[in-house]
Amino acid sequence: MAPAPASAPESSDAHPRPLPDLHALQLLVCVAETGSLGRAAARLRISQPSASARMRTLERRLGLRLLDRSPSGSRLTPAGAVVGDWARSLLEQAEALVAGAAALRSRQDHRLRVTASLTIAEELMPGWLVALREEGADTHVGLTVTNSSGVIEALRRGSCDLGFVEGPWVPDDLHRTVVGRDRLAVVVAPGHPWARRHRPLSGRELADTPLLLREPGSGTRETLEKALRPYDGVAVPVLELGSTAPLRSAVARGLAPAVLSALAVQEDVGHGRLVEVEVDPAVPLRRLLHAVWLKGRELPDAALRLLGVARSG
Repeated sequence: MAPAPASAPESSDAHPRPLPDLHALQLLVCVAETGSLGRAAARLRISQPSASARMRTLERRLGLRLLDRSPSGSRLTPAGAVVGDWARSLLEQAEALVAGAAALRSRQDHRLRVTASLTIAEELMPGWLVALREEGADTHVGLTVTNSSGVIEALRRGSCDLGFVEGPWVPDDLHRTVVGRDRLAVVVAPGHPWARRHRPLSGRELADTPLLLREPGSGTRETLEKALRPYDGVAVPVLELGSTAPLRSAVARGLAPAVLSALAVQEDVGHGRLVEVEVDPAVPLRRLLHAVWLKGRELPDAALRLLGVARSG
Protein backbone atom coordinates (compact mmCIF):
# COMPACT_ATOMS: atom_id res chain seq x y z
CA MET A 1 0.00 0.00 0.00
CA ALA A 2 1.46 3.36 -1.04
CA PRO A 3 2.19 5.81 1.75
CA ALA A 4 -0.26 8.66 2.19
CA PRO A 5 0.95 11.99 0.78
CA ALA A 6 2.49 14.30 3.33
CA SER A 7 0.29 17.15 4.45
CA ALA A 8 1.15 20.45 6.03
CA PRO A 9 1.29 20.32 9.82
CA GLU A 10 -1.83 21.58 11.48
CA SER A 11 -1.74 23.94 14.44
CA SER A 12 -1.93 22.58 17.95
CA ASP A 13 -5.05 24.73 18.43
CA ALA A 14 -6.89 22.65 15.81
CA HIS A 15 -5.94 19.38 17.49
CA PRO A 16 -5.31 19.99 21.19
CA ARG A 17 -3.15 17.41 22.92
CA PRO A 18 -5.37 14.87 24.76
CA LEU A 19 -5.29 15.24 28.53
CA PRO A 20 -4.65 12.28 30.83
CA ASP A 21 -7.55 10.69 32.65
CA LEU A 22 -7.73 11.66 36.34
CA HIS A 23 -8.61 8.10 37.34
CA ALA A 24 -5.43 6.87 35.65
CA LEU A 25 -3.38 9.54 37.44
CA GLN A 26 -4.99 8.48 40.72
CA LEU A 27 -3.95 4.91 39.98
CA LEU A 28 -0.38 6.04 39.26
CA VAL A 29 -0.22 7.86 42.61
CA CYS A 30 -1.56 4.73 44.36
CA VAL A 31 1.17 2.63 42.72
CA ALA A 32 3.75 5.09 44.11
CA GLU A 33 2.19 4.85 47.59
CA THR A 34 1.61 1.08 47.73
CA GLY A 35 4.63 -0.11 45.75
CA SER A 36 2.76 -2.27 43.25
CA LEU A 37 0.02 -2.13 40.64
CA GLY A 38 -1.87 -5.00 42.27
CA ARG A 39 -2.07 -3.31 45.68
CA ALA A 40 -3.03 -0.02 44.01
CA ALA A 41 -5.85 -1.76 42.13
CA ALA A 42 -7.09 -3.33 45.37
CA ARG A 43 -7.08 0.03 47.15
CA LEU A 44 -9.12 1.62 44.35
CA ARG A 45 -11.39 -1.45 44.16
CA ILE A 46 -10.79 -2.13 40.49
CA SER A 47 -9.63 -5.34 38.83
CA GLN A 48 -6.00 -5.96 37.96
CA PRO A 49 -6.78 -6.12 34.19
CA SER A 50 -8.62 -2.79 34.40
CA ALA A 51 -5.69 -1.23 36.26
CA SER A 52 -3.23 -2.54 33.67
CA ALA A 53 -5.37 -1.19 30.83
CA ARG A 54 -5.57 2.22 32.49
CA MET A 55 -1.81 2.39 32.88
CA ARG A 56 -1.17 1.35 29.28
CA THR A 57 -3.56 4.05 28.07
CA LEU A 58 -1.84 6.64 30.27
CA GLU A 59 1.59 5.62 28.97
CA ARG A 60 0.42 5.93 25.35
CA ARG A 61 -1.14 9.32 26.01
CA LEU A 62 1.98 10.71 27.69
CA GLY A 63 4.47 8.94 25.44
CA LEU A 64 6.39 7.66 28.48
CA ARG A 65 7.04 4.28 30.07
CA LEU A 66 5.75 4.68 33.61
CA LEU A 67 5.98 1.11 34.92
CA ASP A 68 8.63 -1.59 34.91
CA ARG A 69 6.66 -4.81 34.46
CA SER A 70 8.01 -8.21 35.48
CA PRO A 71 6.58 -11.60 36.56
CA SER A 72 7.06 -10.51 40.18
CA GLY A 73 5.01 -7.32 39.76
CA SER A 74 5.13 -3.76 38.48
CA ARG A 75 6.93 -0.73 39.87
CA LEU A 76 7.42 2.84 38.79
CA THR A 77 10.19 3.85 36.41
CA PRO A 78 12.12 7.06 37.20
CA ALA A 79 9.85 8.90 34.75
CA GLY A 80 6.83 7.33 36.46
CA ALA A 81 8.02 8.63 39.83
CA VAL A 82 8.30 12.19 38.52
CA VAL A 83 4.91 12.04 36.77
CA GLY A 84 3.46 10.56 39.97
CA ASP A 85 4.64 13.58 41.95
CA TRP A 86 3.09 15.91 39.39
CA ALA A 87 -0.11 13.84 39.35
CA ARG A 88 -0.44 14.14 43.13
CA SER A 89 -0.43 17.93 42.85
CA LEU A 90 -2.93 17.81 39.98
CA LEU A 91 -5.29 15.56 41.94
CA GLU A 92 -5.14 17.92 44.92
CA GLN A 93 -6.19 20.74 42.60
CA ALA A 94 -8.98 18.57 41.16
CA GLU A 95 -10.24 17.90 44.69
CA ALA A 96 -10.12 21.63 45.36
CA LEU A 97 -12.11 22.18 42.17
CA VAL A 98 -14.79 19.72 43.29
CA ALA A 99 -14.92 21.33 46.73
CA GLY A 100 -15.11 24.76 45.13
CA ALA A 101 -17.93 23.67 42.84
CA ALA A 102 -19.84 22.35 45.86
CA ALA A 103 -19.36 25.71 47.56
CA LEU A 104 -20.66 27.48 44.46
CA ARG A 105 -23.75 25.34 44.45
CA SER A 106 -24.46 26.11 48.09
CA ARG A 107 -23.85 29.84 47.74
CA GLN A 108 -24.01 31.53 44.38
CA ASP A 109 -23.72 35.08 45.62
CA HIS A 110 -20.03 35.99 45.23
CA ARG A 111 -19.71 39.23 47.11
CA LEU A 112 -16.06 39.68 46.20
CA ARG A 113 -14.25 38.50 43.09
CA VAL A 114 -10.49 38.26 43.59
CA THR A 115 -7.83 37.23 41.09
CA ALA A 116 -4.35 36.53 42.46
CA SER A 117 -1.03 35.37 41.10
CA LEU A 118 0.05 31.90 42.12
CA THR A 119 2.54 32.67 44.91
CA ILE A 120 0.19 35.11 46.64
CA ALA A 121 -2.79 32.76 46.24
CA GLU A 122 -0.95 29.77 47.68
CA GLU A 123 1.26 31.35 50.34
CA LEU A 124 -0.55 34.47 51.59
CA MET A 125 -4.21 34.45 50.58
CA PRO A 126 -5.29 31.58 52.88
CA GLY A 127 -4.04 33.49 55.94
CA TRP A 128 -5.69 36.70 54.79
CA LEU A 129 -9.03 34.95 54.30
CA VAL A 130 -8.83 33.35 57.76
CA ALA A 131 -8.05 36.75 59.30
CA LEU A 132 -10.94 38.28 57.37
CA ARG A 133 -13.29 35.63 58.75
CA GLU A 134 -11.95 36.09 62.29
CA GLU A 135 -12.79 39.79 62.04
CA GLY A 136 -16.38 38.72 61.68
CA ALA A 137 -16.73 39.91 58.11
CA ASP A 138 -19.52 38.05 56.32
CA THR A 139 -17.64 38.08 53.01
CA HIS A 140 -17.77 35.31 50.44
CA VAL A 141 -14.64 35.47 48.29
CA GLY A 142 -14.48 33.97 44.80
CA LEU A 143 -10.77 33.43 44.09
CA THR A 144 -9.24 32.86 40.66
CA VAL A 145 -5.57 31.91 40.43
CA THR A 146 -3.46 32.86 37.41
CA ASN A 147 -0.16 34.58 36.71
CA SER A 148 0.44 38.33 37.08
CA SER A 149 -0.37 39.06 33.43
CA GLY A 150 -3.62 37.16 33.81
CA VAL A 151 -4.55 39.24 36.88
CA ILE A 152 -4.16 42.46 34.87
CA GLU A 153 -6.24 41.06 32.01
CA ALA A 154 -9.01 39.99 34.44
CA LEU A 155 -9.20 43.49 35.93
CA ARG A 156 -9.43 45.08 32.48
CA ARG A 157 -12.17 42.63 31.43
CA GLY A 158 -14.13 43.46 34.57
CA SER A 159 -14.15 39.83 35.71
CA CYS A 160 -12.72 40.63 39.15
CA ASP A 161 -12.91 43.44 41.71
CA LEU A 162 -9.44 43.23 43.23
CA GLY A 163 -6.19 41.68 42.03
CA PHE A 164 -2.87 40.70 43.58
CA VAL A 165 0.34 40.58 41.53
CA GLU A 166 4.01 39.81 42.12
CA GLY A 167 5.52 41.19 38.91
CA PRO A 168 8.04 44.06 38.77
CA TRP A 169 5.70 46.47 36.98
CA VAL A 170 2.09 47.64 37.26
CA PRO A 171 0.36 49.37 34.30
CA ASP A 172 -0.62 53.03 34.57
CA ASP A 173 -4.35 52.27 34.37
CA LEU A 174 -4.27 50.45 37.72
CA HIS A 175 -4.08 51.65 41.31
CA ARG A 176 -1.58 49.72 43.40
CA THR A 177 -0.59 49.35 47.02
CA VAL A 178 2.14 47.20 48.59
CA VAL A 179 0.84 44.21 50.58
CA GLY A 180 4.05 42.24 51.07
CA ARG A 181 7.64 41.55 50.13
CA ASP A 182 9.27 38.49 48.64
CA ARG A 183 12.49 37.46 46.97
CA LEU A 184 13.44 34.85 44.43
CA ALA A 185 15.49 31.90 45.66
CA VAL A 186 17.82 29.70 43.64
CA VAL A 187 17.21 26.14 44.82
CA VAL A 188 18.82 22.79 43.97
CA ALA A 189 18.62 19.18 45.08
CA PRO A 190 20.86 18.29 48.05
CA GLY A 191 23.13 16.29 45.72
CA HIS A 192 23.66 19.11 43.21
CA PRO A 193 27.20 20.62 43.09
CA TRP A 194 25.79 24.07 43.87
CA ALA A 195 24.57 22.76 47.23
CA ARG A 196 28.22 22.62 48.34
CA ARG A 197 29.28 26.06 47.07
CA HIS A 198 31.15 28.34 49.45
CA ARG A 199 30.82 31.53 47.41
CA PRO A 200 27.72 33.31 46.09
CA LEU A 201 26.43 32.54 42.62
CA SER A 202 27.16 35.38 40.22
CA GLY A 203 24.64 36.94 37.89
CA ARG A 204 26.62 35.68 34.91
CA GLU A 205 26.62 32.08 36.20
CA LEU A 206 22.89 32.24 36.83
CA ALA A 207 22.19 33.73 33.39
CA ASP A 208 24.30 31.10 31.61
CA THR A 209 22.71 28.11 33.39
CA PRO A 210 19.63 26.36 31.92
CA LEU A 211 17.03 26.47 34.71
CA LEU A 212 13.60 25.23 35.69
CA LEU A 213 11.34 28.28 35.42
CA ARG A 214 7.79 29.54 35.72
CA GLU A 215 6.08 30.38 32.47
CA PRO A 216 6.42 33.74 30.64
CA GLY A 217 3.91 36.24 32.06
CA SER A 218 4.35 35.10 35.65
CA GLY A 219 5.66 37.64 38.12
CA THR A 220 8.45 35.28 39.15
CA ARG A 221 9.65 34.94 35.54
CA GLU A 222 9.39 38.69 34.88
CA THR A 223 11.38 39.51 38.03
CA LEU A 224 14.14 37.08 37.07
CA GLU A 225 14.30 38.31 33.49
CA LYS A 226 14.61 41.90 34.70
CA ALA A 227 17.34 40.93 37.20
CA LEU A 228 19.38 39.09 34.54
CA ARG A 229 18.94 41.65 31.75
CA PRO A 230 22.46 43.07 32.39
CA TYR A 231 23.83 39.53 31.81
CA ASP A 232 22.05 39.03 28.44
CA GLY A 233 18.95 37.47 30.01
CA VAL A 234 18.06 33.93 31.02
CA ALA A 235 19.32 30.84 29.20
CA VAL A 236 16.88 28.58 27.38
CA PRO A 237 15.01 26.82 30.23
CA VAL A 238 15.23 23.08 30.84
CA LEU A 239 11.52 23.20 31.66
CA GLU A 240 8.95 25.94 32.14
CA LEU A 241 5.59 25.36 33.82
CA GLY A 242 2.66 27.41 35.05
CA SER A 243 2.76 25.93 38.54
CA THR A 244 5.34 25.89 41.32
CA ALA A 245 4.65 22.43 42.80
CA PRO A 246 5.84 20.33 39.82
CA LEU A 247 8.93 22.54 39.49
CA ARG A 248 9.80 21.93 43.15
CA SER A 249 9.41 18.20 42.57
CA ALA A 250 11.64 18.29 39.47
CA VAL A 251 14.33 20.21 41.38
CA ALA A 252 14.25 17.75 44.27
CA ARG A 253 14.80 14.90 41.80
CA GLY A 254 17.91 16.61 40.47
CA LEU A 255 16.64 17.67 37.03
CA ALA A 256 18.16 21.19 37.21
CA PRO A 257 18.32 24.26 39.47
CA ALA A 258 15.23 26.46 39.71
CA VAL A 259 14.50 30.07 40.59
CA LEU A 260 11.26 30.27 42.57
CA SER A 261 9.60 32.41 45.20
CA ALA A 262 11.29 32.09 48.58
CA LEU A 263 7.80 31.93 50.11
CA ALA A 264 6.96 28.94 47.94
CA VAL A 265 10.09 26.91 48.76
CA GLN A 266 10.61 27.78 52.43
CA GLU A 267 9.06 24.53 53.68
CA ASP A 268 11.11 22.36 51.28
CA VAL A 269 14.30 24.19 52.27
CA GLY A 270 13.44 23.94 55.97
CA HIS A 271 12.97 20.17 55.71
CA GLY A 272 16.11 19.62 53.65
CA ARG A 273 14.34 18.53 50.46
CA LEU A 274 15.86 21.52 48.65
CA VAL A 275 18.97 23.61 49.26
CA GLU A 276 18.96 27.37 48.68
CA VAL A 277 22.05 28.68 46.91
CA GLU A 278 23.40 32.09 47.92
CA VAL A 279 23.38 34.64 45.09
CA ASP A 280 25.51 37.74 44.68
CA PRO A 281 23.56 40.59 46.37
CA ALA A 282 24.18 42.69 43.24
CA VAL A 283 21.59 40.54 41.45
CA PRO A 284 18.24 42.17 42.34
CA LEU A 285 16.00 39.25 43.24
CA ARG A 286 13.81 41.03 45.81
CA ARG A 287 10.35 42.22 44.84
CA LEU A 288 7.23 43.90 46.14
CA LEU A 289 3.81 42.24 46.14
CA HIS A 290 0.93 44.54 45.17
CA ALA A 291 -2.83 44.71 45.38
CA VAL A 292 -4.17 46.29 42.19
CA TRP A 293 -7.50 47.59 40.93
CA LEU A 294 -8.74 49.69 38.03
CA LYS A 295 -8.49 53.46 38.22
CA GLY A 296 -11.87 55.15 38.13
CA ARG A 297 -13.59 52.16 39.74
CA GLU A 298 -14.60 52.31 43.40
CA LEU A 299 -13.68 49.28 45.45
CA PRO A 300 -16.61 47.48 47.13
CA ASP A 301 -16.64 47.33 50.92
CA ALA A 302 -15.62 43.66 50.91
CA ALA A 303 -12.54 44.50 48.81
CA LEU A 304 -11.59 47.30 51.19
CA ARG A 305 -11.82 44.91 54.15
CA LEU A 306 -9.62 42.32 52.42
CA LEU A 307 -7.19 45.06 51.40
CA GLY A 308 -6.94 46.19 55.01
CA VAL A 309 -6.15 42.64 56.16
CA ALA A 310 -3.50 42.22 53.45
CA ARG A 311 -1.83 45.54 54.28
CA SER A 312 -1.65 44.65 57.94
CA GLY A 313 0.24 41.46 57.14
